[in-house]
Amino acid sequence: MKEEVSTEQNIEEQWIEELLTLGKDEKLTPKQISILQAAIEVFSEKGYSATSTSEISQKAGVAEGTIFRYYKTKNDLLLAIVGPTMSRMLAPFVLRNFNGVLDMPYDSFEEFLRAFMINRLDFARKNFKILKILIQEIPFQPTVRAQFVENILSKILERVIDIVEHFKEKGEIIEVPTPTLIRFTLSSVVGYLMNRLLLQPDKDWNDEEEINLTIAFIMHGISKTTPPI
Repeated sequence: MKEEVSTEQNIEEQWIEELLTLGKDEKLTPKQISILQAAIEVFSEKGYSATSTSEISQKAGVAEGTIFRYYKTKNDLLLAIVGPTMSRMLAPFVLRNFNGVLDMPYDSFEEFLRAFMINRLDFARKNFKILKILIQEIPFQPTVRAQFVENILSKILERVIDIVEHFKEKGEIIEVPTPTLIRFTLSSVVGYLMNRLLLQPDKDWNDEEEINLTIAFIMHGISKTTPPI
């Protein structure tokens, strides 16, 4: 458990160091790092709207005025974590260790789905605090939403479309519009991840069984052949 916590902390610190110093000449000060770490923690736990800068300053161990020395408003602080200055790093961060899954040749669509789900579950576990902030704020922050679509979603969809088209040509998947197939598949996968990590994190999950059931549900919904009873 201690090793797992340490790994999560290292990933969070790596995000801060890599993401927030991108394109800047100077390194972050220790106080800035403390502020950003505290903001990630509190934004993730309570949400942006319910968080006050006084709570962040208390958790960071700095005066509230110190926050405003670096960030003029609470919104500037949020954007410093997931906003415009992060566009060049956000996509590589989210796609890290995922490109291999999208590029690897698969013998079946089911094999691709299993690799996809295992990879994203592992990524979401390790980076849950930052991903939770993105999930909470994308609907309410147009800049963050636009960057997510441009820098992440479009890159993933472009490659998933190629994979789906490949297996449609092989006759594994029914002939319906590819965007519909992808929407159905991603809804099932993301629905599982959201329940697993956000809505019911304390449930006694059997991840292998849940992944197999989700894949079976997806495949039986889009397969040309009738599944055995």
